[in-house]
Amino acid sequence: MKKLIPAYVSVLVIFFAAFGAMEYFIDSGDKPAFIKYPMVSVFLLVFLFVLVAIAITMRAVDNVTYHLLTDEQKTELNQNTNWNITEKKWYKKLVSADETVSEDQLLLEHDYDGIKELDNNLPSWWVYLFYASIVFGVIYMVRFEILGADDQEMELKKEIAQAKIEVVEYMKTAPDMMDEKTVTLLTDPADLAVGKEIFTTNCAACHRADAGGQIGPNLTDDQWILGGGIKNIFHTLVNGGRDGKGMIAWKGTLKPKEMQKVASYIISLKGSNPTDPKAPEGEVWVEE
Repeated sequence: MKKLIPAYVSVLVIFFAAFGAMEYFIDSGDKPAFIKYPMVSVFLLVFLFVLVAIAITMRAVDNVTYHLLTDEQKTELNQNTNWNITEKKWYKKLVSADETVSEDQLLLEHDYDGIKELDNNLPSWWVYLFYASIVFGVIYMVRFEILGADDQEMELKKEIAQAKIEVVEYMKTAPDMMDEKTVTLLTDPADLAVGKEIFTTNCAACHRADAGGQIGPNLTDDQWILGGGIKNIFHTLVNGGRDGKGMIAWKGTLKPKEMQKVASYIISLKGSNPTDPKAPEGEVWVEE
């Protein structure tokens, strides 16, 4: 029977509501979700197809129900409803309905236990979808098999590679994400002053306040047990010294930015010649 809201209106409203919800909840950056993620487009097309199929099925059920009514009920229903001629034309075009042909004219000779077959034309919506699938298949074959466009596996590999590049760039400026591969030497007096304060508080007990060495090695000469330079010193601070006799790992106490300042301060002490320094240990380190 006639609905207050035409089927094509409700289908469009539900479809665009789902479309808007997916765009809102899916993080696709500066691109629409249905462009950045092809599976979203596939889902939307399938969802639209299901909505259209449901609308057509419900309309067919309404038509069957209408024809089951008595003449009096049909007359009463027609008096209380106003059929939309535009929608009827749209529906007829979509399902290829032809009211000028009777059911007797469409009956085929086949008879299966009393079940007869009608020679109806395929619904237009089904034919259109079939043609659309052919066009889609041709475009897909040309794009991926002939032109060699990136498939899903290649797109994933490129996205992973790009993500790694972005992580490296982020770690260059993110203090809490710094490691021995991205740490850089600081030379600003303010940073070195902070590094000196941290060194005096945490490191002087083993290396002396002037870094001349006591329990720990002398940090002012050219020889290093675990390697010199900002990257090696930072790595030693993060992970600790030699097992069993080296210093503790400071990664649980100091932040990466703080360890960067301490390492930079230690490098600035090279050649400071403290009083009564500890004998050199390790090998001579030459910065590459």
